[in-house]
Amino acid sequence: MQVRGDSGDVIARAEGRVKWTSAFGDLNPGLFPMLWGLIPYGDAVLNHRQVSLLLAELDRLPVACGGDWVGQARELCQVVEQGSHRYLWFVGD
Repeated sequence: MQVRGDSGDVIARAEGRVKWTSAFGDLNPGLFPMLWGLIPYGDAVLNHRQVSLLLAELDRLPVACGGDWVGQARELCQVVEQGSHRYLWFVGD
């Protein structure tokens, strides 16, 4: 995970990674639209408005999908919210 600006410059990055399990495939897209849209091999970019939705999803995330990445994602969401023209990138493998 990274926070990037408009020019693609990396402003902040997480040390850990999302650990993909089959539990991610079981997420209800109506309840977890931001997380449901992530895939392990592709990039996903969330803007300022989407980051607020992601934070709400992280609050109700099933334990099977959790891990250290959740706290790091929260921190990066704050970096996005603290500036303009910033985006949260989930970088696939």
